[in-house]
Amino acid sequence: MGCILKGGGGLYSRLVVGSILLAAGSGSRMGHRPKSLLELGGIALIRRQIIALSGAGVDELVVVLGHHAERVALAVQEFPVTVVHNPDPDAGQVSSLRIGLQALSPKIDTVLVALADQPLINSQDINDLIGAYKKRPAGTLVVQPEVHGQPGNPVMFSGEVREQILAGEARLGCRQWQAAHPEQVHRWATSNQRYRTDVDTPEDIEALAARTGHRLLWPKDLLTEA
Repeated sequence: MGCILKGGGGLYSRLVVGSILLAAGSGSRMGHRPKSLLELGGIALIRRQIIALSGAGVDELVVVLGHHAERVALAVQEFPVTVVHNPDPDAGQVSSLRIGLQALSPKIDTVLVALADQPLINSQDINDLIGAYKKRPAGTLVVQPEVHGQPGNPVMFSGEVREQILAGEARLGCRQWQAAHPEQVHRWATSNQRYRTDVDTPEDIEALAARTGHRLLWPKDLLTEA
């Protein structure tokens, strides 16, 4: 965890990267359990994401919690991150994004938005995305992975986009901004399926195990929750 909040360095010394990790969902399709606490190799997915982001040299990290906030907060309490709470997580992911954007410091040059339910994302994947952002075509402000024509995550965008989102109405998030400014979005073509892999349902867990051999498990205290 040595990179977070220490100003980066090396390859990224001229690009201050702030990250927002979204983990406010109710997990309604998972029996109302927090997906971010599913474990791979005994490590909660939200912790794996924080480790990946730190390993890639992210300068600042804001974790947005909502549903199950007290339980999820226990999983991240020892990390040097800023934890913020969405008081109305049922308002949707855009509301969590905007709360995260507000919590990032003004020094940020670019924002990386990550999802806590992507089990296979690692530091190299984050590094590759940052590299794609640095090499993006002139005039583009957003970089989104595109795997065989399908959009993936995480997504990166400039501080200018952050300012425009926050200056807009409450329903304006990254997806809406991209729809309004398609010419300023770089769809970064990659074959890396990890950018497209997330888990929303028990069936997704089974499909992941069948496809990759990686089995996600609930921590013991969440096994019997309805």
